[in-house]
Amino acid sequence: MQVARPGHWRSHWRRYERATALWADSGAMALTGFAGEEPRVAPAPIAVLAKGRAARLCALAAREGVSLTLDGPALLGERAACHGFARRGRVSVGGSARLLRALGSWIAVNLPRPDDVACVPAWLECGPIDGDPWDVVATRVRGRVAEELVERAAWLGLAVAVPQFRKWRPVRLVGAGPRAARPAGRRPLVVDLSSLWAGPLCGHLLGLAGARVVKVEDVARPDGARAGAASFFDLLNAGKESVALAFASGDGRAALSGLLDAADVVIESARPRALQQLGIDADARVRARPGLTWISITGYGRHDPHGLRVAFGDDAAVAAGWAHAAGGRDGPLFCGDAIADPMAGLAAAAAALEAWQDGRSALFDVALCDALGPPVAIPEEVGRGLFAAPPRARTPAGRARPLGADTAAVLRDLGIRA
Repeated sequence: MQVARPGHWRSHWRRYERATALWADSGAMALTGFAGEEPRVAPAPIAVLAKGRAARLCALAAREGVSLTLDGPALLGERAACHGFARRGRVSVGGSARLLRALGSWIAVNLPRPDDVACVPAWLECGPIDGDPWDVVATRVRGRVAEELVERAAWLGLAVAVPQFRKWRPVRLVGAGPRAARPAGRRPLVVDLSSLWAGPLCGHLLGLAGARVVKVEDVARPDGARAGAASFFDLLNAGKESVALAFASGDGRAALSGLLDAADVVIESARPRALQQLGIDADARVRARPGLTWISITGYGRHDPHGLRVAFGDDAAVAAGWAHAAGGRDGPLFCGDAIADPMAGLAAAAAALEAWQDGRSALFDVALCDALGPPVAIPEEVGRGLFAAPPRARTPAGRARPLGADTAAVLRDLGIRA
């Protein structure tokens, strides 16, 4: 981690001031730090990156004759604004993750699902847990080696992270196929298989840029964000057509394959193994289909060993080193709200739209832990006296469609047998 000081980086001081002012206005600064204490400066010009990615997307939309205005930095706080979240230091603002001390390092442990809590005894090799699982987790991890905890969690599908050195690239081209001549005047068809935040945000932004977006969910396992704040789900999914299929059935998988055949852009946030179990090979499809753009959003990238690991926005940011940079001398702190998610969604949307416009057939690997860039500890003095604006959210364009409300109509329109 680089450390920036006024004496060493005088030429950058004004740049840090501008970046910090943008961070303070974004709403994410208000979500960083301990409750009841001053909010913290971002460990890099995150808001500047968000602004730049949004500007790139708007410029690409303009090529299609779409006038798009987007406040990229404000996207960082939209989920918190919809849910009423506030900063909590070493507890994620959403409450599902903790920063805990293990042997050799702090680790991030994220348990957002009931199944995750149920796996804790197997992970920590302890008996059944009665009461608050966090008491047991905090006590048990203190005497275990951090890297061993992370490795064991990966096999159980738990999101546990330790800071690691990475070569940060928000979007990686990992597969390609033949180009296609783009039909003039036709909107791209986006099939959005993703869930939660990063992927749905990508689909939402492509919709704002003029695409037709079809949200596809498994009837047995719909998007978990449907159970959260309706305003946030509506914000990301209003305007998308909703298709629900039984992925476990042959007919459901056949219909899913038909949707993928029709798509210009596919967005998914599943581990590669999960797609393979459905008979879906993203790389093979991209090689075979001229002009198909495939956005694969994962925690650590598609390829082994990291392709098997689960991650969410908060723990992915910890893996990227951002918690230590945000906390400074006080030890690690969560930075913003699942901040890797909106940053990944912004980067993915711009990459997808540009590839479609160029007629490229491309498989893009978008890893949450690479979405933020390298952390740089900006001096706290830069942020002193700044007002940290509360997080804010745009008004949804309407209500998201009920699960499966458009299944028959979409399949009929695309000539897919139900």
